[in-house]
Amino acid sequence: MGKQEPLIFEKSRPGRAAYSLPDLDVPLQSVKDLIPKELLRDNLNLPELSEIDVVRHFTHLSEKNLGVDSAFYPLGSCTMKYNPKVSEEIAKLPHFTEIHPYQAEDEISGILELLYNFEQYLCAIFGYEAFTFQPAAGAHGELTALLMIKAYHENKSKVSGPRSKVIIPDSSHGTNPASVALVGYETVVVKSNSRGNIDIEALKEVVGDDTAALMLTNPNTLGLFDEHILEVADIVHKAGGLLYYDGANANATLGICRPADLGFDVAHFNLHKTFSTPHGCGGPGSGPVGVNKKLEPFLPVPRVIKQTTNYNLQSTNYNQSIGRVHSFYGNINVIVKAYAYIRSLGAEGLKKVSENAVLNANYMMKRLRDDYFLKYDRTCQHEFVISAKWQKEKYGVRALDIAKRLLDYGFHPPTIYFPLIVEEALMIEPTETESRETLDAFCDAMISIARECETNPDLVKNAPHTMSVKRVNEGKAARELNLRWSQG
Repeated sequence: MGKQEPLIFEKSRPGRAAYSLPDLDVPLQSVKDLIPKELLRDNLNLPELSEIDVVRHFTHLSEKNLGVDSAFYPLGSCTMKYNPKVSEEIAKLPHFTEIHPYQAEDEISGILELLYNFEQYLCAIFGYEAFTFQPAAGAHGELTALLMIKAYHENKSKVSGPRSKVIIPDSSHGTNPASVALVGYETVVVKSNSRGNIDIEALKEVVGDDTAALMLTNPNTLGLFDEHILEVADIVHKAGGLLYYDGANANATLGICRPADLGFDVAHFNLHKTFSTPHGCGGPGSGPVGVNKKLEPFLPVPRVIKQTTNYNLQSTNYNQSIGRVHSFYGNINVIVKAYAYIRSLGAEGLKKVSENAVLNANYMMKRLRDDYFLKYDRTCQHEFVISAKWQKEKYGVRALDIAKRLLDYGFHPPTIYFPLIVEEALMIEPTETESRETLDAFCDAMISIARECETNPDLVKNAPHTMSVKRVNEGKAARELNLRWSQG
C-alpha cells in the first residue's frame, strides 16, 4: 500500500500504444467536417503506454484503496457492511438486466411481481401501509417524504391553517435541514438532553400550530434509542404535526421494533445500508419511503398493483399524488439485491442481523471507553460515538489525527466530527458481519494510538506515515480543487 505508483504520464514512452484500430476507410476530411471545429484538437498530450502497462497501473491504484471487501470499514451512520455476492449474482441475471423500462407491462410481469412482493416485505418489517421505491438515495427519500407531508398539510389547511416549520434535533443528519429548506419549510432545532434523547421540555416549547413535522432518527446519530419516543410522538401529533423517521439504516431494529408502531407517520430507509447493497462508488443507492394510511394518497406514481394474478403499474386514481420523483420506478437493480438479501435471511435472520450489530457495537464501546471520552454513557444500539476530547486537551491531538493514524494500522477511519454535539467525535459502526477478531484488532489499534498520543503525540499529528500520499491539507483541497495534471 505504501509503494509509490508513478503517474500514468510519468510511465509514458513515445510510440507505445494500448490499442490497434483498422485503417480509416472514409476520407479523413469528411470525418472532421462532422465535428464542430471548436471541439477539434490536434495535440491532446495523452500518455502512451502498452496495454499491459495500463492494466497494471490501474490495478496498482485499485490495490491502494480501502474498501469493505478488503478491510474493516467502520464508518458510523454509513453502515458499510459486507455485500453478499449471491445478491450480486442474482441481480446480474439476464431476466433483470435485459428488460427495458419502455417494455409492455405484460412482458415484465416478473419484475413487477418482485416489486410488489418487496413492498409487502418492507411493510411487514417496518409496519407501514405502502412504500414507494422511486427515491434514489436517503436524501432523495427525505425530500419525497417532506413533499408528501407538505401535500398532506396543504390538503388540510382549509381546516387547520397553514404550517411552516419542521423540527429537527441537534443530533440530526446534515441532510435534514437541507431537505426542509428545499420544500420551503423553516427549520427549528431542538436540543438533546444529558442522555442523548430529545429534551421533552425544549420540544414542548417549539411545537405549535405551525409545526408541520418532527424529523427524527431513532436510534439517533449518537447510536442511542430515544427513551421517550412515545411521549415525543404524542406531543407532535396533539399539535397536528406529523412524525418523520429518518431511517437511514435500521440495523438496530430489524425484527425488534417497527417505526410505524412507535408513532412515525412516514419513514425512509437506505437499501444500500440496511439491506447490504453496494454503497457509494460501488453502485447507485435507493431510499424507499413508507407511509401510514393517512399519507398513502400522496405517494408518488406509478404504483405496482396486484389484480388477481396480474401485476400492473397504475398512475390513475391517485389525484392527490405528489407525482413522479424519479424516472420510471427507481433503481431497480438495487431493489433486486435487497430483495435477495431479505429472502436469503428470512425473518429470523434479519432479527439476528440487528442483535449482532448491537452486540458488536456495545462490545467495542466497552473496550474503548477507558481510553476515549464517552459523553453519553449508556447502552448503545448499532453504533456509538466516542471522543478525542481527552487527547486534544492533554496532548493537542485531534480526532482527525487519530483517523489519519488508523490508516497506518490498515484500517479505514470511522466517521469524525459528527454528530456535531460531540466534541472531537469518532463515530464507529461495526455492523453485524465483522468477527470478534476484527473488532479486537481495531480496538487494539485505537488503544495503541491512545498510548501514542501520550508518549509521542507528534507521531500521531503527522500521520499517516505508510501511505503513498501523506498528510494533506483538506481545507486547501476543498477550496482550491485541482484534479488536472500538467507537465512542468
